Amino acid sequence: MSSPKLEVLTSFPAGAPVVSDYLEGAPGAVAFYGAHFRDLADYRRKAEEVDGRFDRAAREGAASAVIVPRGGNDERLRRFVSEGGYMVTTGQQPGLFGGPLYNLYKGLTVIRLAESLERALGKPVLPLFWMGSEDHDWDEANHTSLIGVDNELHSFSVAAPEPDRHPPLHRITLGEDAGDALRRFGKVLPPSEFVDRYLSLIRDASGPGATLAGGFSAILEEVLGPLGIYLTDAAHPRVKELSRPVLLRDLDENEELERVLRSTDAALETAGYARQVHLMEGGVNLFLETPSGRERLYRGDGGFTLHTSGRTVTRSEIVARFDEDPTVLTPNVFLRPVVESTVFPTLSYVGGPGEMAYFAQLRGYFEALGVMMPVIHPRHSAVIVETKIRKVLDKFGASMDFLHRPFHEVAGDLARDEVPEGVAKALGGLKGALARGVAELQKETATLDPTLKGPVQHLRSQAFAALEDVEKKILHAVKRENETALAQLEKAQLHLFPGGKPQERVLNPFYYLARYGEAFMVTLRDAFTVDLS
Repeated sequence: MSSPKLEVLTSFPAGAPVVSDYLEGAPGAVAFYGAHFRDLADYRRKAEEVDGRFDRAAREGAASAVIVPRGGNDERLRRFVSEGGYMVTTGQQPGLFGGPLYNLYKGLTVIRLAESLERALGKPVLPLFWMGSEDHDWDEANHTSLIGVDNELHSFSVAAPEPDRHPPLHRITLGEDAGDALRRFGKVLPPSEFVDRYLSLIRDASGPGATLAGGFSAILEEVLGPLGIYLTDAAHPRVKELSRPVLLRDLDENEELERVLRSTDAALETAGYARQVHLMEGGVNLFLETPSGRERLYRGDGGFTLHTSGRTVTRSEIVARFDEDPTVLTPNVFLRPVVESTVFPTLSYVGGPGEMAYFAQLRGYFEALGVMMPVIHPRHSAVIVETKIRKVLDKFGASMDFLHRPFHEVAGDLARDEVPEGVAKALGGLKGALARGVAELQKETATLDPTLKGPVQHLRSQAFAALEDVEKKILHAVKRENETALAQLEKAQLHLFPGGKPQERVLNPFYYLARYGEAFMVTLRDAFTVDLS
């Protein structure tokens, strides 16, 4: 397998101040997390806490909720049970055709972290990807984007069958427009020896009649499975069964748990940090699925109130619904990671910058529910620079920062750099002479008639405005002379910052998979290093 002609520039993504301080190891920020991702002793301490909660039977339960990709390592899962292993987790809601690149970056980070921890701890550590199929934000999941062979950004989306309802994503079946999106997607992918294989995968996974959740799972299995990932689904029957105690505990203790969360929020504010997720007064960290969709529960007189419909339900009604169909009661953003650490022996969670910010709110909440918060590790961020893009950057000496701004600013700077030396010198001389001449005229007329100050200043303004207009025309002329150069820079900017946004948050990975095949994933994996020093 030959290495693809591309660079992978890695970093940890920037986030809120509490996240930036945590990444730097600032004690005030680390205190909100209870551990630091570079400190191996913190992982060992977390492993001891996990061992206190997970015996062999509990690990067997966790293993029963794991999806092993086709061709995956069943033996490693058995060793995880028999040798008292652990898990490193990450998660994401499903995305159309696999969603943006950062979904893969999460999976690859968790794979690399699990490898490092397994070597350090001497026990199996499995990388687990939690698919958030219970999420109901269709508009976050129903679209993706791709750069075509025409060097244009193409967007694809599918409509919600019932726009006024918001059920969990795993319940929503894709309609005929998924087929239309697939056909357009296939036409935009670059032709290669790999493209037919990946198009077949996407068609089988995400065509009409499939679900976003099912398609997402199939794509992750195919792309990340060979590198060692394991999967689970928020709506997996065993996950729902094993999470029943913590879901009902949150239901019963919601008022006290809200106080715990508010106490942490107050401490964050005192430390000068903002909250990532705002608490809703009386809000329970649970949703109940009803004919109106996935509805947030709120405390109410004699029971609970449903946010959308306004209906009141009792605890016994909620429990009865849960016993009949466990998938109808689901955790919110705060409770979901606690559920994960209850079902699985989680040492560490790999999160993006937004997730890491709200984990700063959760240490006390975890502890109130009897769980030590896992060590929070940042996912890798990456910018992929293909050889054709690197050539453009080197040709113009352009940096990432130079291109990460509106293109008219990039074009203006390039034009100013390309103005012929003689023209630039003449312009500078004219500006200087004009400024000196006006200043001298103002000085000499001041003693003659002070009222001449206004007309002289007006003259100065008009002269410099005319000069600025001439300068703009010169820059336009330079741009016309450099159309090819500007087109090359614009293409580079599109590949690195599509739509003015980070590449990893916009581009679908199949652009690169179609061009480079599995070697693309191996190159990414090798670029994502983990430091537990």
